[in-house]
Formats: sequence, C-alpha cells, structure tokens
Amino acid sequence: MARLDLDGHPIPPMTICMIGAGGFIGSHLCEKLLAETPHSVLAVDVYSDKIKHLLDQDRIQFHRLNIKNDSRLEGLIKMSDLTINLAAICTPADYNTRPLDTIYSNFIDALPVVKYCSENNKRLIHFSTCEVYGKTIGSFLPKEHPLRQEPEFYVLKEDVSPCIFGSIEKQRWSYACAKQLIERLIYAEGAENGLEFTIVRPFNWIGPRMDFIPGIDGPSEGVPRVLACFSNNLLRREPLKLVDGGQSQRTFVYIKDAIEAVLLMIENPARANGHIFNVGNPNNEVTVRQLAEMMTEVYSKVSGEAALEEPTIDVSSKEFYGEGYDDSDKRIPDMTIINKQLGWNPKTSLWDLLESTLTYQHRTYAEAIKRAVAKPVASS
Repeated sequence: MARLDLDGHPIPPMTICMIGAGGFIGSHLCEKLLAETPHSVLAVDVYSDKIKHLLDQDRIQFHRLNIKNDSRLEGLIKMSDLTINLAAICTPADYNTRPLDTIYSNFIDALPVVKYCSENNKRLIHFSTCEVYGKTIGSFLPKEHPLRQEPEFYVLKEDVSPCIFGSIEKQRWSYACAKQLIERLIYAEGAENGLEFTIVRPFNWIGPRMDFIPGIDGPSEGVPRVLACFSNNLLRREPLKLVDGGQSQRTFVYIKDAIEAVLLMIENPARANGHIFNVGNPNNEVTVRQLAEMMTEVYSKVSGEAALEEPTIDVSSKEFYGEGYDDSDKRIPDMTIINKQLGWNPKTSLWDLLESTLTYQHRTYAEAIKRAVAKPVASS
C-alpha cells in the first residue's frame, strides 16, 4: 500500500541528499528512512563510522566528501529531490577556542548548499539550532522579578521571540550568530527566489551515538556536549563537572521522537515549506545540576555500580571553557507551530531517554574505558 501524507495524498519515493549523514542525527535519520520508507539516500560526509552498518543496502550510497571544496556537491544536489543539511561544528567548547572554524563551518560552508538548491529548484531542509534565540527576555530582569516566571518572558517562539546575543567579546555566540545569519539567508532566498525550505531548530536531541567519548572514539582533549560529557565522567567514575553551579535550565528530547518530526517534514512539503520548527520537549525541563543528579542515579541502575560519594563538583565557566564564555539561562521551546502544521508531539520522558542512552553508553564504552584507564603510563 502506498504511504500517505497528512492530507491523504500518496507520498512518491524520493532521492534525498543528506549532508552530514555520518553524524548522530544523520545516522538515526538514515536508519528511519531505510527501515520505514521507499526513499533513497545519497549520504554525504567525511566519516561513515556511525552508518557503516547500513551501507550494504541498495537504497543508500555513501559519498566521502568535504562540502568546503568539492565540485561533486552540486551534482549530488541536482540528482536529488530534497537536500538535508546537517553539517556543522556544534560543540560549545569549540565556539570559544575555534570561533573562526565555527563561523566558517556554520555560515560560509553552508552557502554553496543554499545556492545550489536555489539555482536548481531543489527543496532544502536546513538544520539550525535553538541557540539562535540566545538569551531570554526574562534573563534581563532582576533575579526576583515576578515576570521572570511568566511564559512570554522565557518560552521561545519561532515567529515571535527575538534573537538576543551577548557582546562581541563573548565568542561563545559565534555559533549562534553564524546559524542565525544562514537562517536569514535561506529565508531571503525563499522570499526573493522562491527557494522551498524548512528550517529545524533542535532543542538538545539525546540518544545513542551522540557525540563522542574523549580518548575512545574522539580526541583525548575534546569536550563534547553536556550529556556526553557527563557520560564520560560516569564511565570513568569521576565527579560530574557543573559549570557555574549547573543552574542553566534545558529541555531534552529523545532522538527517536525528534526523527519522527523530521520524517513528517520530509513527507509533507505542503505543510513544512516556508516554516521554522522548534523540535524539543518542554516537558523534559531540568537544570543542568538536576540532569547530573538524574544521570548519576540512572547510570548506577544501568551499570550496577554504586554512585560516588561526591558525585558532582563545581567549576567556573572560565576554567572549563576558557575566556569569552557566556550562556543562555533557559531554552524552553514553544510547540504550537509544529503541532499545528505536522501534528507532532514528543513522547519519551527524560528518565526513559536517559536510561536508553546510558544503557547504550555503558554497553559500548565501559570495557574500552577500563582498558584505557588500566594502561600503564610510559615513564619519561
């Protein structure tokens, strides 16, 4: 039986050029497309480790190329019905220490993708970030001000909320600023040249294969995002480091829920084109400190190991990230637009998504970390 879209129309099989297919989100999206749809994937990335288990299937072709400087990119976009751009530098530790790479990766390197889609009349789904919102309006009010508790002062709406960044010397905003500028360019291409686009703003998508574990499948000195950072500490039986007391508030959504939303965008262009979508779970809101406490409890259950007596330690943002770090106080998505256009709502609780993710992390990495820790250090 033919698959039907939300309006009851048959969904024709399509060819999708997926840039960044070898990453965390790309690997889960490739799995979903191959398992549940007739669509074909031209998977573009410099790495294929996270999708190598899929590459013996007929409907996926892996193209190892760097979009910065490869003339094959336009040909792949021309061969496709839809291009999805997931490529980015999106690790907060890099925004401070590698601001030029961050800006080039998220703005300059994305320009040819937008240009080729516009010139060849190809639809584009571009992955942005919830960081484009920057700081909430409420964060500029005095700490005890009652309006800080009012949703209109902190809930982030795609079509209403302003994008408020810190000063230029706070290089942490290099990522958000580059992402906002490419969003504005895509929107302008739509307005002036008729580009069919959808912009996705992910709010902390969590699940297996997220980021890396330093010294195991990533650089020893690397600092991944918060969940992988905490996972690394738990696996190594180290205290979890809470930056500036872990008071920032975040929401987390399970990768499998989020991928359902992306599939709805792919298969319902009439409802998704021209829209920016928050994709998150406002019900899974915690402070980073609460997240650390939950992860400690869940990991103890998953691993069978008792938690440390002192499970967390406080560190300053300057000590952890270096000069120029700044942060947003809250990131709570408004879900009105995606619910109205695509009927999507997240399902998985924070406890359940942490249990699934930490079970994967323990199964995948625990033995490798034990071996790495046990290696004798060479004497000088």
